[in-house]
Amino acid sequence: MVNFYNLIKEHKLGGLLLSGNFGLEKENVRTDMGGNLALTPHPEVFGDKAKHPYITTDFAESQVEMVTPPFDSPAAALKFMEALHDLVSLELKDEVLWPYSLPPRLPDDDNLIKEAQFEDPEITEYREYLAHKYGKRKQLLSGVHFNFSFSDKFLKLMYCANPDNLSFREFRDQVYLKVARYYLKFCWLVIYLTGANSVAHESYIACSKREKQKLTEDSYNFKGASSFRNGISGYRNLEHFYISYNSLYDYIADIKQAIADGHIIAAKEYYSQLRLKGSTKSGVLDDLYNNGINYVEIRTLDLNPLTKVGITQDSLDLIHLLLVYSLAAPDFWMSDEEYRLANENQILAADSDRAEEIRLHFSSSETRNLKERGVEVLDEVYSTLHALGVAEDSLAVLKRYKEILIADKASYACQVVKSVVKHGYSDYFMAQATNYLELSKQTYYKFCGFEDLELSTQILLKESIKRGIKFNFLDRQDNFIELSNNGSRQIVKQATKTSLDNYATILAMENKVVTKELVARAKVVVPCGESYSDMQAAMTDYPLFYNKAIVIKPNSTNYGLGITIFKAGFELAEYQRGLEIAFAHDRKVLVEDFVAGKEYRFFVIEGQTVAILHREPANVVGDGVKNIRELVTAKNQDPLRGFGYVTPLEKIRLGEAEAMFLAQQKLDFETIPSLGQKIYLRENSNISTGGDSLDFTDIMPKAYKRIAVKAAASVGALICGVDMMIRDIKNPYPENNYAVIELNFNPAIHIHTYPYQGKDRKIAKRILKALRLIS
Repeated sequence: MVNFYNLIKEHKLGGLLLSGNFGLEKENVRTDMGGNLALTPHPEVFGDKAKHPYITTDFAESQVEMVTPPFDSPAAALKFMEALHDLVSLELKDEVLWPYSLPPRLPDDDNLIKEAQFEDPEITEYREYLAHKYGKRKQLLSGVHFNFSFSDKFLKLMYCANPDNLSFREFRDQVYLKVARYYLKFCWLVIYLTGANSVAHESYIACSKREKQKLTEDSYNFKGASSFRNGISGYRNLEHFYISYNSLYDYIADIKQAIADGHIIAAKEYYSQLRLKGSTKSGVLDDLYNNGINYVEIRTLDLNPLTKVGITQDSLDLIHLLLVYSLAAPDFWMSDEEYRLANENQILAADSDRAEEIRLHFSSSETRNLKERGVEVLDEVYSTLHALGVAEDSLAVLKRYKEILIADKASYACQVVKSVVKHGYSDYFMAQATNYLELSKQTYYKFCGFEDLELSTQILLKESIKRGIKFNFLDRQDNFIELSNNGSRQIVKQATKTSLDNYATILAMENKVVTKELVARAKVVVPCGESYSDMQAAMTDYPLFYNKAIVIKPNSTNYGLGITIFKAGFELAEYQRGLEIAFAHDRKVLVEDFVAGKEYRFFVIEGQTVAILHREPANVVGDGVKNIRELVTAKNQDPLRGFGYVTPLEKIRLGEAEAMFLAQQKLDFETIPSLGQKIYLRENSNISTGGDSLDFTDIMPKAYKRIAVKAAASVGALICGVDMMIRDIKNPYPENNYAVIELNFNPAIHIHTYPYQGKDRKIAKRILKALRLIS
């Protein structure tokens, strides 16, 4: 046997010991708003559940299964699971996700509980087989699977340090077999510490073989139990049969024997607390035989109804540390007897009354007090991992769980029982479900775990995941993602920089001088003006502009940066300062006529105007008490406002540009506006500088929509943000009523998805269609 502890210690690999790949799978049944099992089909918006990599169904059509890809930490996997939970919750119509492992109120007629329906008849037939063998009601038990593998780097460094003459595959198999043996031996501790169900609805109670007590009008209790789901009446095989974890080939042979003996019909029917997994979901045993073990699947965790997602970070960290400890601990072989005792300990931890002493099988002839043994195990895990160099903060969760054992704190299951007694079974869990739905709604614009991305990227990623499109980060910091579906692959940056537009088109839109030239050639009105490459030339031309309303702007910036607007007369010093601001952003500057009217952003994609927004400049409304600085501070408290384009609206800044614009109105930051007086802090209306977004898609006359399409086509753009000034949109005739002032090669989509006023224009879906990732 390989001495993994010595390998890690001698070669100083403790710093990599916690590194790995982590994934989660979670089931929740859908319920109607009355607390009954939903009888509706799987939501159509998620497409083909057989192909969707993230959102599918488990046993029943009403049992949603959410699956994360692998991440490099349990915390990241949990964040993505929260994102999936929010996404599913917000797409359900008059339904919620039931937050508990045991099902809601079930129909009297089992025929109404539909197995998940798939186009492939074999998938549906397998579920029909399970329904016949175990009963439909029992199959509605829901839980969490935690998928884990050590990092490739850690495994390879250990392998290089190993003196034994093993292939890398053999070495890796030994790693996961040892981890599996230990986890099966000690998972009773995870069940006891994280179990969260000991009460069932009266419509489910027939599934139980255990003694039970009437708890409320609509529920029964299994007194003092930690986890019905992991107990004798829970999700387990009907007969005991031994599966060896001492070698991979024995594991495969034993499962095949169980199939031959009629205990199960396929490897996926083996309901162990831990299963060995290969690289594919089909042909599991052949894959393991040919390619070895890639990761382990932990099936212990119940849904915890005390938290929105049903999973706590502490529970994941506990399992992670136990798995890592399993590698470093002294090795042992798991005999048939030890396998049987491990299973009995799982049932004891799940079903026994916590108010009484629970004694576990320490060996075939000795029993030990569960709490005392639990403290010993946690101490062993702590001391072993601490000796290998695992950081103290990573081990803190062990101390928290040790305190639960020592202080005999109320279990999650016990807390749930108290709440059910107070409120009733259906009412309590429906209250939890609706409260969690409200939490999801409160941050509807965020994509949990991806808040570091620009909001437009979050929106496109969320839509992609909803549609079953696989994603990969090429450069997360730069918002560079790869999307793939149905054999198509696309690289996207910041949501709208795609392969649809060529580099020359992007450069043309980036250069305002080139943009004006090409747009004007298309007989679209643009502002008159001049461009300058040096300060002196621009200053020399001051007499040409001093009595006009003008705009001074850099040639190639975006987001309204470096722009100064003079709507009335201005002094030479003010003109010079406006030029200095613009030149600070670019080597070339434009001075143009100011076009009167309101500014509108037209979003054009593939020759069609699909969204129009009026962006009202940054403003505050007076209350007769606060000064402008204080009013801005108050308005910036809106949770929809932030910095860095990760919220629908940007906070209003109080900088030089704002001060200059207020000065033109003979105001400053200390001015106290009267009650109801609206004060604008900028002339430009960019959301990026604190503006408000108002949807005008259904109001705008068609003539202006056609002009926007024409402007985009003039530079060959398929995705384009067209900024247009319009004096009066009630006038359907554009002549002398508009001017296109800018084209944007990277138009934000969040302003059309989450407008300050108006409705979502579904731009992300249109982009995915344009990229041929969905039909």
